[in-house]
Amino acid sequence: MVMSLYALLRNCPQPSEEHLLEALGGNLCRCTGYRPILASGKTFCLESNGCQQKGTGKCCLDLGENDSSSLGRKSDICTELFVKEEFQPLDPTQELIFPPELLRMAENPEKRTLTFHGERVTWISPGTFKDLLELKAKHPEAPLILGNTSLGPAMRSKGYFHPILLSPARISELNVVSKTHDGLTIGAGCSLAQVKDILAERVSELPEEKTQTYRALLKHLKSLASQQIRNMASLGGHIISRHSYSDLNPILAAGNATLNLTSEEGTRQIPLSEHFLSGLASADLKPEEVLESVYIPHSQKWEFVSAFRQAQCQQNALPDVNAGMRVLFKEGTDIIEDLSITYGGVGAATVRARKSCQQLLGRHWDELMLDEACRRLLDEVSLPGWAPGGRVEFKRTLVVSFFFKFYLQVLQELKSLVKPLPMPNNSRYPEISDRFLSALEDFPGTVSQGVQRYQSVDSHQPLQDPVGRPIMHLSGLKHATGEAEFCDDIPIVDKELCMALVTSARAHAKIISIDLSEALEIPGVVDVITAKDIPGTNGTEDDKLLAVDEVLCVGQIICAVVAETDVQAKRAIEKIKITYEELEPVILTIEDAIKHNSFLCPEKKLEQGNIEEAFEKVDQIVEGEVHVGGQEHFYMETQTVLVIPKTEDKELDIYVSSQDPAHVQKTVSSTLNIPSNRITCHVKRVGGGFGGKIGRPAVFGAIAAVGALKTGHPIRLVLDREDDMLITGGRHPLFGKYKVGFMDNGRIKALDIECFINGGCTLDDSELVTEFLILKLENAYKIRNLRFRGRACLTNLPSNTAFRGFGFPQGTLVTESCITAVAAKCGLPPEKIREKNMYRTVDKTIYKQAFNPENLIRCWNECLDTSSFHNRRMQAEEFNKKNYWKKRGIAVIPMKFSVGFVATSYHQAAALVHIYTDGSVLVTHGGNELGQGIHTKMLQVASRELKIPMSYLHICETSTATVPNTIATAASIGADTNGRAVQNACQILLKRLEPIIKKNPEGAWEEWIEAAFEQRISLSATGYFRGYKAFMDWEKGEGDPFPYYVYGAACSEVEIDCLTGAHKKIRTDIVMDACCSLNPAIDIGQVEGAFIQGMGLYTTEELKYSPEGVLYSRGPDEYKIPTISDVPEEFNVSLLPSSQTPLTLYSSKGLGESGMFLGSSVFFAITDAVAAARKERDIAEDFTVKSPATPEWVRMACADQFTEMIPRDDPKTFKPWSITVA
Repeated sequence: MVMSLYALLRNCPQPSEEHLLEALGGNLCRCTGYRPILASGKTFCLESNGCQQKGTGKCCLDLGENDSSSLGRKSDICTELFVKEEFQPLDPTQELIFPPELLRMAENPEKRTLTFHGERVTWISPGTFKDLLELKAKHPEAPLILGNTSLGPAMRSKGYFHPILLSPARISELNVVSKTHDGLTIGAGCSLAQVKDILAERVSELPEEKTQTYRALLKHLKSLASQQIRNMASLGGHIISRHSYSDLNPILAAGNATLNLTSEEGTRQIPLSEHFLSGLASADLKPEEVLESVYIPHSQKWEFVSAFRQAQCQQNALPDVNAGMRVLFKEGTDIIEDLSITYGGVGAATVRARKSCQQLLGRHWDELMLDEACRRLLDEVSLPGWAPGGRVEFKRTLVVSFFFKFYLQVLQELKSLVKPLPMPNNSRYPEISDRFLSALEDFPGTVSQGVQRYQSVDSHQPLQDPVGRPIMHLSGLKHATGEAEFCDDIPIVDKELCMALVTSARAHAKIISIDLSEALEIPGVVDVITAKDIPGTNGTEDDKLLAVDEVLCVGQIICAVVAETDVQAKRAIEKIKITYEELEPVILTIEDAIKHNSFLCPEKKLEQGNIEEAFEKVDQIVEGEVHVGGQEHFYMETQTVLVIPKTEDKELDIYVSSQDPAHVQKTVSSTLNIPSNRITCHVKRVGGGFGGKIGRPAVFGAIAAVGALKTGHPIRLVLDREDDMLITGGRHPLFGKYKVGFMDNGRIKALDIECFINGGCTLDDSELVTEFLILKLENAYKIRNLRFRGRACLTNLPSNTAFRGFGFPQGTLVTESCITAVAAKCGLPPEKIREKNMYRTVDKTIYKQAFNPENLIRCWNECLDTSSFHNRRMQAEEFNKKNYWKKRGIAVIPMKFSVGFVATSYHQAAALVHIYTDGSVLVTHGGNELGQGIHTKMLQVASRELKIPMSYLHICETSTATVPNTIATAASIGADTNGRAVQNACQILLKRLEPIIKKNPEGAWEEWIEAAFEQRISLSATGYFRGYKAFMDWEKGEGDPFPYYVYGAACSEVEIDCLTGAHKKIRTDIVMDACCSLNPAIDIGQVEGAFIQGMGLYTTEELKYSPEGVLYSRGPDEYKIPTISDVPEEFNVSLLPSSQTPLTLYSSKGLGESGMFLGSSVFFAITDAVAAARKERDIAEDFTVKSPATPEWVRMACADQFTEMIPRDDPKTFKPWSITVA
């Protein structure tokens, strides 16, 4: 992020907000919620006008609006986390100059050929075009590499190998740009970023009729990949790669572009046609030829060119389908003279619908032509049901949806150009209804605006007391400058070796043999660690560290290669030969597990009232199903461990990225059969966890420790993203069934929910997730007759594990779906049903724990108020009446989230505080810094208790040597429990110092400490917190399982495109009950980050598995977390003021997880918009709820004439590309 922003400012010292959005589009950091990053970036922008409400260019707070809100009225409510005016202005003249020698080298590149010989690859960089042609003739199979954005990943992930690589980066002829009267020639070596600038310049110079193709290309260049990739990828590389999902090739093909080819034999031109794109030999490059440039002709009068694309998300995502379309009319008429329609993403290569276009020549541009064109296109552009990439029916629909958009665009242009014909032919030129015009509008990317509100500290609080103040994360500057050290940043240790893991390629099989011979012969390979090398316990009975005789999923670890380098270790993996014998059954889906009665643990059940009797007395009963997909943790730092063996007593130092170092220590102890006191685990900081670094790091730490013990060398194990996603598992997919009985007025009398989660191949945390899911299913609603049941399914997928929210985000989606189903049947808005059934007075939950819903109701009312919900509901309905192809939806969701573990022992914590004689203080505690700011909060606590500035305090790391037997930093309870321990330690120390302070009350802190040392007073103290009491009796169905609740509410509004399934998030308002926040800046950041992560779960993050159990979604190309352009256009977060709880530290609450579920407000806003579309089309408003609400789901739910006309395959006649495991 920082480097992207810096590059932007070097190139444009006063950027626009559009520039900012584009520059950061390729950066992923969903845990921040992106808002603080945008806020910092906007301080450099030309103008930042707050929410710009009602187009005034001013913030609603400046206008004095929203005064009806109690949040906006209170004088002690703050709306700034920083003061922009205090920042030092950017002065470009003070920046380091670009090295002049590098500029000279770029202007006058060296002409001689440079050759670099590697171990296996030779890299050749010719200095002249002549040298390049000679090299290409000599090495015709050698690929050309410029940006290496395509070949590089293929060589790494697909095993492609090229012994010779040619780099023409210094060839000036490949960067030539030539403008002529009839077209534009662009060098094949120009980067896509340069192409974008060249086209933009040409568009500004020429009349509109000549730039149709250029503008279409520009449209796709804005969303193609990211700025970083566009800076590197070349035009020639993009074309020659001929990917089926290429964004430019369909437009270039439709626009009649020509490729200029050169070899030693001479030059020639070939059309960029479907024959070239399909690799037909007669229309392709010869092996010795080089693509020198691309000629793109001007468009002409009566010619129209457009481009379309639809992807999983708006930015930095490969398209599901894209298209380039061009039509030329006979002058003065609407008769088609030439037509070209080209699609990407619907075959192995870009597809041109040549036959359809030929058959439409001479036709009028009218509705009869539209109908015929759609049917012909569907016949010609055919996709088999098993097509790679899946989403076949969605892609078929996009084929005709895109053409319909093109039809409307051209029709609008023709209206102003073609004179109406006399009756009856003028029926061919119907006026396009205003309700249909919205189909022509795209969703532009906009920089999010918003307000953050929190309560300021009491005016009597001492200035040096930091508790409750918005203190910056103490490692924030280190993160921003790259100085923060993570596990893999630790410098290489003497004699260190690298480890790589060998995983199963089968979902369920017996291991017949493992042949290591070829792997061990590879230079640099030291050893291969197998289960036989483990001196102690090989994991647990159902969860082996290393597989022995049987594998239970694709991705299960079988053995580990130890080598001198990571490259050597990974090369050796490819040489290990494992023979399998397939076993039955292979269970992958929840449906399969239910069928085979395959479960990990007994059913969990809670019941109250008489549900059967209640069902008999209600007015209506509705039954439904909900499917919620899994979610990948996608932490920025993958699983990493460094194990350093010491020279005596089998001692080990383990540096690990973990939320639970004590668990790593314990697992390594049992694996190596050595006491825990010989093993020290260190955690400086963790680059994101979200629950994914609770259990799994112990597995990797133990395997690496076995390697370190056997070889006597330090071992470093760092998973790449693909292996991390394949091996570790994530959030449990869920299948829920509900039956709800209610009165005609919306009062729910009975609710029966049964949930099944896909636990994967081992127990892990699945039983706990099932328990939490059932305990939290009721959410904010008091329903007298309930039955909740949950089962964890045993399947042949990697074991799913803890994830932020721990079952709550999946399970409660079922509950809220019940609410919307009841609303649809009653003909009432969902918010009315929510209000009618919400807890209102002090009451007991389904598990008989008493609680007061006062703050729940306050959050709900404040959210309705601050979001102007009811006015915006009416505005959305009015918008929907006026727009047929775009629909808006709005939803407000309440939340009652229970914090903590269902066990008292898991709420204990310890701390150790040292005061040194210079007055400085070292604080250590059992919590782990995951980026959530726990260390910052702990120092705020210590500062208050010791009554000294935070500058005196420091936290080094979390270590099992300083604070033993720690509990995982999880369940939103880390700051609560560890803060109490730090508080206790500091109070002990201050009590010891009291006599000295009384004797010298005016003395300085350093003087008191020096006096204490002279009087032999201990300046170290251990603090301890015994924990909140929590228990649950599942036999009786009652208990007090949670220390307290966090309440919140969120309102989101969206707009969907019914033709493509795309959506934009117009606005989100969140009100969260944090009571007295320890640090509002950090807590608001936690709420925003959790919301965006939850929004990803419910809208874009989709895991795809093959029918053989192989995870397809193993990287950012296939798995789409939200990007900066996915943040709501207006994003407001408020911490509920004047809220207290006597139970917790300084009356604060843990907010780490709760905001996840509030992301569902976007999901329900989308379903609200879909329901509006279905209602207008006279389609049943009740439909099966599936999360995530991807563009595919949204488009197919908005059924229309285009979804009706597509062919549908019998699923029994083919094997699908992917399966749904929920």
